Amino acid sequence: MSEPTNLLGLDRSALQDYFASLGEKAFHARQVLQWVYQRGVTNFSEMTDLRLSLRQTLSECAVIDLPEVARTQRSEDGTRKWLLRLADGNCIETVFIPEEDRGTLCISSQAGCMLTCSFCATARQGFSRNLSASEIIGQLLLAEQLCKNDGISSRPVSNVVMMGMGEPLLNYDSVVSALRLMLDDLSFGLSRRRVTLSTAGVVPAMDRLAEDCPVSLAVSLHAVRDAVRDELVPLNRKYPIVALLDACRRFLRNDSRRRITFEYVMLAGVNDSLDDARRLVSLLQGIPSKMNLIPFNPVPGVKYSCSDADTIDRFREQLISGGLTTITRKTRGADIAAACGQLAGDVLDRTQRSARLCGASP
Repeated sequence: MSEPTNLLGLDRSALQDYFASLGEKAFHARQVLQWVYQRGVTNFSEMTDLRLSLRQTLSECAVIDLPEVARTQRSEDGTRKWLLRLADGNCIETVFIPEEDRGTLCISSQAGCMLTCSFCATARQGFSRNLSASEIIGQLLLAEQLCKNDGISSRPVSNVVMMGMGEPLLNYDSVVSALRLMLDDLSFGLSRRRVTLSTAGVVPAMDRLAEDCPVSLAVSLHAVRDAVRDELVPLNRKYPIVALLDACRRFLRNDSRRRITFEYVMLAGVNDSLDDARRLVSLLQGIPSKMNLIPFNPVPGVKYSCSDADTIDRFREQLISGGLTTITRKTRGADIAAACGQLAGDVLDRTQRSARLCGASP
């Protein structure tokens, strides 16, 4: 017998196709989506508007499997981080950040990361594999269940950011399937402005995303000169800053109301001069955008240090005076290594990158 099909991760179209393969009507997809994503029911026997014979069939040939929680950590500021164990032994990290007016979930898209950004803990873990759509959307469904169990509101997650482990656009098909479930009114029903995908700049996939699933976009810029960005974000050697910003303009072409969020990690003596700030203003002219300045969060074995508070303030004021909407992101969850750039998990590194870095460490 073949392995049961995990229905978690099948968007509406794929679920309709699945029921067609069973000789069933497409409307059953609507029923299952609502049971799973709106009511949190994952046991087919409890889906009472499905006829009994169909519930029995699904129990035999399908499953709704969530990742396993291997460890839970809670920060003093209320941030929660879960280490989730996948079926193959890889472990990924997911972070929930509660605030007065929202609850933001930071979701991973890969076990490890294909990219080698020099300031990021995930990059030092190496890379194992892409996550399936079920493993991506499963993080959201599981987080909602866990937060409800802790007494947080009936819909604790109001915002999703694809900013966890991995480069989402290098796992395009699975990520887009999961995004469609987040947006679908029959499942989570989040608005596009509340779902943000963060990319280091995979230009061809940015163009595809604009057509396929135009959620909010965040771009990890981090430098204003190619020589510096080549070191911080080596993907820049393939898609340099000019090409990346042209892709940003194309992404916004069909919707004048939208803006791109640019992320800029503040590294002492590397990218934090007033000249860098002035050049940043010039580069982003004509791109509807907002800037997130991110104080660098310490990562073991990484050579960089964070710009001091005065330097960050001066940098921000220079951007604001140049007409850029700019905020300094508040660090959350640093005491449990849940802040930006600190997610590491525990991956089966088939690249051997982690071993090489460990061997190179003093």
